[in-house]
Amino acid sequence: MQIAINAHLLAHTRSFRRAGVSHYIEQVLQHLGQIDQHNAYTIYTTRGLGTRELGLPPNFRIKPSLLPTINPRIRIPWEQLLAPLLLRASGADLFHGTLNVVPLACPVPTVVTVHDLAFIRFPQTFRAYNRTYLDFATRTSVRRARYILAVSEHTRREVAGLLGVPLERIIVTPNAARAHFRPPDPARLAQFIQQQQLPAQFLLYVGTLEPRKNLTTLLHAYRQIARDTDAPLFIGGGKGWLYQPVFEQLEALGLRERVHFIGYIDEDALPLWYAAATVFVFPSLYEGFGMPPLEAMACGTPVIASNSTSIPEVVGDAGLLIPPTDASALAAALLRVLRDADLRHSMRERGLVQAQRFAWHTTAERTLQVYTAVAQGPPLLAASGQ
Repeated sequence: MQIAINAHLLAHTRSFRRAGVSHYIEQVLQHLGQIDQHNAYTIYTTRGLGTRELGLPPNFRIKPSLLPTINPRIRIPWEQLLAPLLLRASGADLFHGTLNVVPLACPVPTVVTVHDLAFIRFPQTFRAYNRTYLDFATRTSVRRARYILAVSEHTRREVAGLLGVPLERIIVTPNAARAHFRPPDPARLAQFIQQQQLPAQFLLYVGTLEPRKNLTTLLHAYRQIARDTDAPLFIGGGKGWLYQPVFEQLEALGLRERVHFIGYIDEDALPLWYAAATVFVFPSLYEGFGMPPLEAMACGTPVIASNSTSIPEVVGDAGLLIPPTDASALAAALLRVLRDADLRHSMRERGLVQAQRFAWHTTAERTLQVYTAVAQGPPLLAASGQ
């Protein structure tokens, strides 16, 4: 079987682009390489990302573009105009679109991964050009694809409900924490805490600064407990879009001295930030999966998160789940965890167990099962859950 995969959103520079979809593509490719040396793969990547960088086995042929397709204004014409020509010439048996979209005139059967439908749920947070393309191309792609891979049961049901796709064509292939997200060596952690001059207790949020991450509610909640704790709030993550209200709220609440924006965190340092934090807080309004809470749990950090969308699937009973717009409930949960060492210990132990329920090798196995079903034709029983 000749399998073609669109990996143009696989980033190879250490920046905010190495997150989310990029990690999904990287992990799926690596684990497919471990379990499948039989089928032939053609991996289409952006400029400068070739065989040496990916380190995949010989049955994976890497085809980097001559164009900087990490830019959507270049990637979209590649997806819709150039990809069909390449697929015809390559003799591919199927094509896997790894972010919601496949070529609308694709000459071979397709599989498409849907990460979320934020462009439908929160259209105001997207640039008009991107939103219009994503909406039209996703709706068309999922209707024409043989199978849809959804990163959570929540996303599976949203694809069915909002886009009119039968549930039996949607297979859940959840994300997982990467291997380096684990409790770090105590000596290394102590050295990191000393280097960063971190306090004995602090709260941590990690994620893009954008409206649906709900950081204004987090700031309101923190303002309610600021007099009752010395623990500062650290906010990590790159600036996305429409983030200015967060900084305006910071000033209005008088929290400039208590809240620290640390920007994009390098992935090597991220497990140390998680492990050093007293509690990880994630009040997001909407997530297709919700990777940061899973990473935090894998590092042994107690998690407080919102009870919306896919997040309860990820956190399970290991963390405290609160309504995302209830600042008072969030404030109470934060203060409770900060003050109760026994609770933190229990949450840490439950979180480590919960994180182990998600594994990239399982996602790769399910993905390969879907590829095989597309090639052979027999019905595939839809998989849901972890």
